Amino acid sequence: MGCDTAPFFVSVEFAITNLMKRVYLDNAATTKIDKKVLAAMEPYLKEDFGNASSLHWFGQNAHEVITKARQQAADFLGCNFLEVFFTGSATISDNLAILGVVKRAQKNGIAKPHIITSSIEHPAVLELVGHLEKAGEVEATYLPVGKEGVVKAKDVEKAIKENTILVSVMYANNEIGTIQPISEIAEMIRNFRNSKKQETRNKQYPIFHTDAVQAANYLNCNVNNLGVDLLTLSGHKIYGPKGVGVLYKRKGVEMEPIIFGGHQERGLVPGTENVAAIVGMGEAIQQISNFKFQVSKIKKLRDKLLDGILNSISGTFLNGSRENRLPNNANISFSGVEGESILMALNEKGVAVSTGSACASGSLDPSHVLMALGVGVERAHSSIRFSLGKYNTEKEIDYILKILPEIIKKLRAISPLK
Repeated sequence: MGCDTAPFFVSVEFAITNLMKRVYLDNAATTKIDKKVLAAMEPYLKEDFGNASSLHWFGQNAHEVITKARQQAADFLGCNFLEVFFTGSATISDNLAILGVVKRAQKNGIAKPHIITSSIEHPAVLELVGHLEKAGEVEATYLPVGKEGVVKAKDVEKAIKENTILVSVMYANNEIGTIQPISEIAEMIRNFRNSKKQETRNKQYPIFHTDAVQAANYLNCNVNNLGVDLLTLSGHKIYGPKGVGVLYKRKGVEMEPIIFGGHQERGLVPGTENVAAIVGMGEAIQQISNFKFQVSKIKKLRDKLLDGILNSISGTFLNGSRENRLPNNANISFSGVEGESILMALNEKGVAVSTGSACASGSLDPSHVLMALGVGVERAHSSIRFSLGKYNTEKEIDYILKILPEIIKKLRAISPLK
């Protein structure tokens, strides 16, 4: 989410191969910007350059197109456009959702609020909660997921305490693509709010937040169907620009700003708006309805890749649920080989994949998501995430299935893990 992958050596062999073939299977890290999105943005990078806070024509024009983008997001989410806030990234949206709720809870007299989240959240959530916990500002519960990588709603219910102010569970995981039971968790939270246990407490707590960054292209994000109070989206995961995110905030949810210095976004997200990026975000969101017609094609290609690998290469394992996952995600462990070695070998052949979350690619630690599944350190280190997108073709999948068995064979022959 807005992070760079680790730099690595690019050989002459790769440079030559790269001229012949390049296959991008890292769409969970970022997507190629859609041509219609780029075309919508272009005027606001050139002649229509006004500041949306200015009162003259240039400024008012910028204000109008931001309002249009806000309505596009609202239509997608099924909410009022005044419940949509634009931010600089999904990471900022996640931070605002969590820290903003914590600050308001403290202001409301809850000295040490309690947060419930899952053990497989994106670092934008986990690192912030961990920081607040270490600083003594909050209590935190990290829910387990089991080998399927799915949170149980009943575990959320068991974890709620007198001072619980926030539940944050991602809609779909960025590494293994598993889909969480958001509506079920939301219903449980609503029941708790209306129970006798809540008679002496602020009825808005616990507030329910979901990071829907990976889910937006594939799953229903109507906030009323989901039952969430806060929801995060990202521009560059939906074929839009980098540097822009959305935070949906249900009317009546109380939270504080976390940065100061302006009145923009009704005082919640101060700072001059990135008009071109916001326009691009709105257009990318609008294009999702057209993109959904391609989901079955993407799933078919993913299944071909997944079955081809599992059936042709021994010692391979799918991480997470086969059925309850996003249609573009295949996270596979190759026993006896380091995932980074596979990544670099594929890169030599012009194929871009990931060893996990792009935001953690510089870390030598095993994936916290895979460790939460209980697969062990060795299997976690041997994983590769293939994430497809709308521009991938069957020929590209055939190419990978052709070169990958020989790559694994060669790497296993020299691997100290064998």
